[in-house]
Amino acid sequence: MTSPCNFVKKSLSNLVYSSEHGRICPVCSKPVADCVCRTARSSVLPGDGVVRVGRETKGRKGKGMTLISGVPLPPEELKKLAQELKKKCGTGGTLKDGVIEIQGDHRDGLIDLLKAKGWTVKRSGG
Repeated sequence: MTSPCNFVKKSLSNLVYSSEHGRICPVCSKPVADCVCRTARSSVLPGDGVVRVGRETKGRKGKGMTLISGVPLPPEELKKLAQELKKKCGTGGTLKDGVIEIQGDHRDGLIDLLKAKGWTVKRSGG
């Protein structure tokens, strides 16, 4: 049976903020600036290594958007890639949840650009 002291110790082990160090990582219990688990997680990118380029009109009143997903880059570099692709296409777009959205149908040109960067690219959808 656990004593009340052990219960208190266990409940305090989930520290999320310290007045001395600021925010604390709940996984490794180190300050967020010195977190070792976050850097390990960000270096491993999920996916199968295939960049998929497709077109979607759902929820956009019939307007088409080119969607690029599965790009194996960290978020900072993915944002730079999105900016570069928007400039090449001469249109607007955004980056949402790791998916680059480019306004209009630019699948053919984007497939060529992404293949030139050395990725395996597949056309998804119809």
